[in-house]
Amino acid sequence: MSAARWGAGFAAVGRFVAEIEAAAASTGKLRPGYVLAGDEIFLLDRCRAAVIKAFAPPDLRDFCLSDLDLTQTSIFEVLDRAQTPSLMSPFQVIFIRNVRQLYTRGTKKEEFAALERYFASPNPQALLLFVADFLRIPSDSRRMELDDKNRYERLSETLGAHCGMVELARASEEDAMRWALTTAQESNIRLEIDAAHELVDALGADMMLVSSELEKLLLYALDRGRITLGDVETMVLAAKQRSLYELTDAISAHDRVRALVLLQGLLNSSDAGEDSAIGHLYMLARTFRQMLVILEKNVRDSRAIWQALWQGFRMPPFAADDLIRQARRYKSRRELTRAIRLVARADLELRSSPPDKRLVLERLVYELASEPKAVTPSWTSTQLSLES
Repeated sequence: MSAARWGAGFAAVGRFVAEIEAAAASTGKLRPGYVLAGDEIFLLDRCRAAVIKAFAPPDLRDFCLSDLDLTQTSIFEVLDRAQTPSLMSPFQVIFIRNVRQLYTRGTKKEEFAALERYFASPNPQALLLFVADFLRIPSDSRRMELDDKNRYERLSETLGAHCGMVELARASEEDAMRWALTTAQESNIRLEIDAAHELVDALGADMMLVSSELEKLLLYALDRGRITLGDVETMVLAAKQRSLYELTDAISAHDRVRALVLLQGLLNSSDAGEDSAIGHLYMLARTFRQMLVILEKNVRDSRAIWQALWQGFRMPPFAADDLIRQARRYKSRRELTRAIRLVARADLELRSSPPDKRLVLERLVYELASEPKAVTPSWTSTQLSLES
């Protein structure tokens, strides 16, 4: 399919991948850096896969591929690594995460001056990829929230002055359906239109979930050569989605025993076992973020939920009432942000290759399902003077 038929996110990634492939084949020019802007993880993974395939061969990957985090590594160290030729590899690929650190607390004049000096004379044997996933770009850019619009403009004025900008916009329902139909066709399996619509609608056009569930459906339908509406209802709605909301129901009710039992069921039913841990964390984080919006906007019924949650960030229709009920169990925004922080901490731990991923998830669910500890007020000088 031509890029023109796709929405903004898919089209931008298509152009980026074409540019990377042309540069790898020495038929095009490679820019010294790119900004991958947006929180659409599915498209980010496609960009990453294309870069690694083109410039990080398996036998050199340990020497030429770096993942750096600006919360742990300064931009000065990143640029120093980019300028320093590798003795083991002719080319370096450097992914830079938590780019938001460049836009918090102060003007960061020294940091941006260092970036300007580097890009004035970049190392032609290095490629910098700034992962700016702290902003959300909707499928229709006219509906971008003001804060995200300001962040994007700031990115364009600074890093965008030296790097190519790749907008990872959220997929529309039409794009998600088109992708599912095309992917099934490439696997010589016919995905019925009703089945594709139900798959996308049930998962809120979330491309990570659509991709994961379609992969299972393709394996399920391998012998028959087609995927029906009944297959989607059986394999998607009745399995992972309902189990996830049962888990968050137990967590929000502070039922630790039931939550741990449900977690074991999720892990045991997953084809990847404990290797699916990152996917479960992603879905938990998403669900708690949905509950946070529901709580902040005081959503009380499923009719209002579709206005509170934007396209691509909605839950399956069958889960709307359940999620509203779960969100209202939390007394304050602080309790939900605590849950999101716990999930983020577990995500960091999982990406550090722990010896037992299952244990990380069990500890997380136990903490999520526990009552938050009450904060003991500290003695003030006024109180002390009154008692004395």
